[in-house]
Amino acid sequence: MKRKQERTIYLQDKPRMEALEECLELFKDRRSSERIPVQNAAGRVTAAPVFASASNPHFHASAMDGIAVNAAKTETAHESAPLRFTENEDFVYVDTGHAIPASFDAVIMIEHINETDISPGEIEIIEPAVPWQHIRPIGEDVTYGEMILPAKHQIRPIDTGAMLAAQIDEVDVMRTPNVAIFPSGSELISPAETPELGKLIEFNGTIFSGLIKQWGGNPHLHPIVKDDKETIRKALADGAAAADIVIINAGSSAGAKDYTREMIAELGTVLTHGIATRPGKPVIIGEIKDTPVIGVPGYPVSAYFVMDWFVRPLLFAQQGLPVPDKETLQVKAGRRMTSSMGSEDFIRVNIGKAGNTYIANPMTRSASVTMSLVKADGIVIIPAEKLGIEQGETVEAELMRPLNEIDRAVLFSGSHDLSIDVLSALLRERTTPPLSVSASHTGSMAGIMAVRRGETHLTGIHLLDPQSGDYNLPYLHKYLNGMTIVRIPFLKRSQGLIVPQGNPNNIQSLKDLAAKKIHYVNRQKGAGTRVLFDHLLKKEGISPDEITGYGREMYTHLSVAAEVASRSDAAGMGIFSAADAMQCEFIPVSEESYDLIMTAEFFEQTEGQFIYEILKSSAFKERVENLGGYTVKHEAEAERLTF
Repeated sequence: MKRKQERTIYLQDKPRMEALEECLELFKDRRSSERIPVQNAAGRVTAAPVFASASNPHFHASAMDGIAVNAAKTETAHESAPLRFTENEDFVYVDTGHAIPASFDAVIMIEHINETDISPGEIEIIEPAVPWQHIRPIGEDVTYGEMILPAKHQIRPIDTGAMLAAQIDEVDVMRTPNVAIFPSGSELISPAETPELGKLIEFNGTIFSGLIKQWGGNPHLHPIVKDDKETIRKALADGAAAADIVIINAGSSAGAKDYTREMIAELGTVLTHGIATRPGKPVIIGEIKDTPVIGVPGYPVSAYFVMDWFVRPLLFAQQGLPVPDKETLQVKAGRRMTSSMGSEDFIRVNIGKAGNTYIANPMTRSASVTMSLVKADGIVIIPAEKLGIEQGETVEAELMRPLNEIDRAVLFSGSHDLSIDVLSALLRERTTPPLSVSASHTGSMAGIMAVRRGETHLTGIHLLDPQSGDYNLPYLHKYLNGMTIVRIPFLKRSQGLIVPQGNPNNIQSLKDLAAKKIHYVNRQKGAGTRVLFDHLLKKEGISPDEITGYGREMYTHLSVAAEVASRSDAAGMGIFSAADAMQCEFIPVSEESYDLIMTAEFFEQTEGQFIYEILKSSAFKERVENLGGYTVKHEAEAERLTF
């Protein structure tokens, strides 16, 4: 008489989300990185922030085909009084992208000049040019030291172009997770073979490989493993030694030859055997030598769901990425969908639109019918505590297609400061899924107005009130009347004149700018630096008209410093860290308060608290103060203000 073989029993029917949370907690922070050529980086995930190694363009470049001229010489040009210029004396021909010679500061488009009935080497113009017309300034695209990409960012083709333009040849990326896939079962044969009676084509492995590639992993599909303990043991041990994740398909249930649980337990630890779902119940989650091992059921529908529930989140976590949300839709049940208490039920449905209402009808529930997944429009999930869904009931359907990532960016509109880049980098490093700061450098005044209109979460301001001599508070009182906000006075920074290395023009004060006709690079109207500069000019009795280039506006401190670094007769006002980044000299003028402002509602949210914690962290203080010219005020508390 044949001896009855011992069968494995389920350890428990664990709630699906509990099993997932335990799995992610055990295997968190197990990411590694590698450095690769930028040309091969599209689709990969940055392991650290990427900063520009050079400005682009690194010279003043023509934005049009035409002629380069000195704008001042064109002032009197008119249709009734054309000006005639001589080549190489008054102008030179330039094509798009050509460097602009130092003696010229504007480009006139080729179609706006007259070369007909003119002596060779001469042209006529009938309208004046303005300074910097049709010229791309240094750093217009990207400025040296600027953060091009944050950490945990999936690199797009356009990002590779930006990095190469900034003279970055290699980039640190998260290593692509390697996933070992072992189909198991003595009844399985290769898709290349013709199945005999009792044999089944193995196709789950191919499905798994496609899903893993789609989720950013590197699949390694191994030959079919027969139902033999030692063979399964060796496959699991070899896979755990070589891969980041091991998947063994089939053998996870309670059959006489289902050895997967036993072998995982011998080699490592079983965390979960059985979850409270239909389909997908007989899943195994374990660990062998610190490597996650997932025992996936053999039925293809169950296998698909288990891959989606557990392997997908693991892969995204190992890449430092959030798991993308799936698109959902409110639907009305066309038929009753029954369920049993105690298990989540995942119902495949067809969906159609009737008038303005989406109708969902249930499909077959068999865990073995692959075509039900092929044809399904969505999935309706019946919670474990619910008996079913009644006909006509409105429910949520999860669509069977990927959803774009939820926009998790914290919006920042206000004055540019390098500390905001540090904040963004730390925010991404310390949050999973990663939060980031989407910054628009609009200036302090524009930032305050954005807060008032509800168009930003955060703003950074440094506005001097000339009457009181105070920073920021007078402007908040004036423009945020009726609002409750939170002010964090976390930063003191040095403002001063930025001049070329060696200070070739011996600039010591604002009076030297006017007296020596220095080419001044200004900030835009509404910027705190512009407010400070105008205040200092007025204090010194200097008219803006006396400042050469006063109307030349830049939107960041780094752009000002880059322009100054490019010419020996230039100067601008900005912060020390920008001058240092561009290897310029810095002449201190004043110390100012840079405050972060957010609405009280945002401050109370999780994202607002994350930001506040980072501002008070030692890592933030160290990184910002290492830039130079900063004092981070650790003791500064958030002030709730109602105006």
